Amino acid sequence: MVWLMWPSSSKVVYKYAYFCLASAQAKPIPSIQLFWGLGLGAFSWKASMAIFVVIMMVLLLVLCISSALLKWNELRYRKKGLPPGTMGWPVFGETTEFLKQGPNFMKNQRARYGSIFKSHILGCPTIVSMDPELNRYILMNEAKGLVPGYPQSMLDILGKCNIAAVQGSAHKYMRGALLSLVSHTMIREQLLGTIDEFMRTHLGNWDNQIIDIQLKTKEMALLSSLKQIAGIDSGPLSQSFMPEFFKLVLGTLSLPIDLPGTNYRRGFQARKGIVSMLRKLIEERRSSKEFHHDMLSCLMKNGENRHKLKDEEIIDQIITILYSGYETVSTTSMMAVKYLHDHPRVLEELRKEHLAIRQRKSPEDPIGLSDLKSMRFTRAVIYETSRLATVVNGVLRKTTKEMQLNGFVIPKGWRIYVYTREINYDPYLYPEPLSFNPWRWLDKSLESHSNIFIFGGGTRQCPGKELGIAEISTFLHYFVTRYRWEEVGGDTLLKFPRVEAPNGLHIRISSH
Repeated sequence: MVWLMWPSSSKVVYKYAYFCLASAQAKPIPSIQLFWGLGLGAFSWKASMAIFVVIMMVLLLVLCISSALLKWNELRYRKKGLPPGTMGWPVFGETTEFLKQGPNFMKNQRARYGSIFKSHILGCPTIVSMDPELNRYILMNEAKGLVPGYPQSMLDILGKCNIAAVQGSAHKYMRGALLSLVSHTMIREQLLGTIDEFMRTHLGNWDNQIIDIQLKTKEMALLSSLKQIAGIDSGPLSQSFMPEFFKLVLGTLSLPIDLPGTNYRRGFQARKGIVSMLRKLIEERRSSKEFHHDMLSCLMKNGENRHKLKDEEIIDQIITILYSGYETVSTTSMMAVKYLHDHPRVLEELRKEHLAIRQRKSPEDPIGLSDLKSMRFTRAVIYETSRLATVVNGVLRKTTKEMQLNGFVIPKGWRIYVYTREINYDPYLYPEPLSFNPWRWLDKSLESHSNIFIFGGGTRQCPGKELGIAEISTFLHYFVTRYRWEEVGGDTLLKFPRVEAPNGLHIRISSH
C-alpha cells in the first residue's frame, strides 16, 4: 500500500491507491476502502500537526526558562566593581565548561575579559586570576584576608582537620608537624630505605610483559605511601584500601551534590570506609604499645612540647598525606616514562647518570642520600615533566572580607582561583616552552624563580616536595637501569582536569 499526497489549489488531496504486486495490474479500489483511507489520512495529518505544535511550544518554553535562569544568575552576582565575566547556570555555574574545555575555556575567557575575570565553578562564585604578579601577591599574603578556599567536595572528603582546610596558627602547627615527618633527616634515616626496598620489589617482575604504566604508577604511589606512613605491606589491607582510595580521589574534584551515582557520593562513602580502616589500625597500635618507625607512630607520639593530636586529626593528616603525594608521584612518574620514550636523547643522558651510580655499588646496595644529591639530571627531568604535564593547574583561596585587588572589588566569601598553568608555558621563562628540555633546569636559579609555582607557592608550598622527588628518582633509577620499553600504541592522553590516560598507557617491557 502506498500513500500519495500532493497540493491541489487551496486543498490537500489524499489519494489512496492499492497496487497488486503479484499481477502487474492495479485492482479496483472499493468505495469503503477509499472512504476509510481518506478518513485515516486526515486524522494522521491533524495528529502530526498537533504533535509538531506541542513540540515547538515546549522548545520555546525551555528556551525562555533557560534564558531567564541565565539572566537571573548574572543579576544575582552583579555588583559594582566586580571583574567582568559570566556566571553560567544557577548551582552548576560554568563547571561543565571548565572541566570539559579546561585550558581552552580559560584562554577564551581571558581573550574576552582580560587576565582577571569572574565565573562560577565547582559550586562557588569565583574570581580567576591569570596575572603572574597578582598570583604571587595572593599566595604570599594569607594573613591579609586570603585563606585556603578549596571546593566543598574536597573539604568534605579530605576532612575538616586536613592541612589544606586549616589556617593561621593551626596551619602553622600542622605544617610544622608534617615537615618534621618529611624532613631531610627523616628521609635520610628512615624513609629512603623504605622507599628503596619497596621500589626493588614493585619493579621486580616486569620483564617481558605488556603493562599499563598508569595503573602501575598509581599502585606504586599509594602502596609506597602506605608503607612509609603505617608500615602497611602489600596484602589484604592494602588491597581493600586501594579501590576505596581511588574513589575518594575522584570525588574531591566534583560538584558537592549528594545523590546516588555521583562521584561526590562515591568519594564520601569511600572516605567512611578509609576512616574505619585507619581507626582500627590506630586502636591496634595503641593496644600493642609497640613503637614503629613510621609516620603514624610519630603522629601518635605525645612529646613534652608537642600538642597531642586527636584520632580524627591523625586520620585527616594521613588522608591528606596520601592524597597530596599520590597524584603528584603517580602522574609525574607515568609522564616521565612517556616523555623519556618520546625523547631518546634525554633517556640516554638519564640512563648514563643512573648506570654510573650503580657502577659504584654492589647489586644489593640501596640508594642513599648522597646518591639522590648526585642525580642532577634526574631532578631536571622531574621538574620538566611536572612543568609540561602540569599536575597542579592552580590554587584556590577564599576572601574573609571584602577587598580590592588590581582595582576590582572582591566580595567576602568568594573564591579566587590562582590559575598557574599558563605560567608553565611562558616563553620568557621557558624558551621554546612546548619542547621537553630538562637541560634548562640545570641552571639552579630557575627553581627559585618567583613565578615558578610547580610545587605550589607562598606559605602553602608543598611540604612533601623533596620526599616526592626522592620517590620518583628512586623509581626512575630502577626502571631505566633494569628495563627498555616501547609503547603499544593507540592510547589517548588527557591533560585536564587531571592528567590521565582514560584507557591506560600500555608499554611492552624487556630487560636492559
